[in-house]
Amino acid sequence: MLRPKIPTMPIPTGRVTSPAVVEPTAVVPATQSPQPTPVAPTPSRPVVQLTPGTAIALVGGGTAVVLVVGAVLVSLLLAVAITGASVAVCAVVIRSILSTDTRR
Repeated sequence: MLRPKIPTMPIPTGRVTSPAVVEPTAVVPATQSPQPTPVAPTPSRPVVQLTPGTAIALVGGGTAVVLVVGAVLVSLLLAVAITGASVAVCAVVIRSILSTDTRR
């Protein structure tokens, strides 16, 4: 009833050629020439030189970044602590309300 149709392999059309024959060739080593001395490459970009003013600016900028990131992390930790404490207080209040309700 439900039989799959198996495709047949197509018959190649046109002229079929045989593979080309590769003949080996003799390898002749080249004469050795002295290698030239390497030349030092010229830098493609200028060298950055730090002056005392730029070094102080970099240190000040790095310090500012560390202080800002630290303040953000401390404030996040404080927010999590306050949220946890408020949830704990709510749980105690709800528990006391439920326990007084069952005493009556």
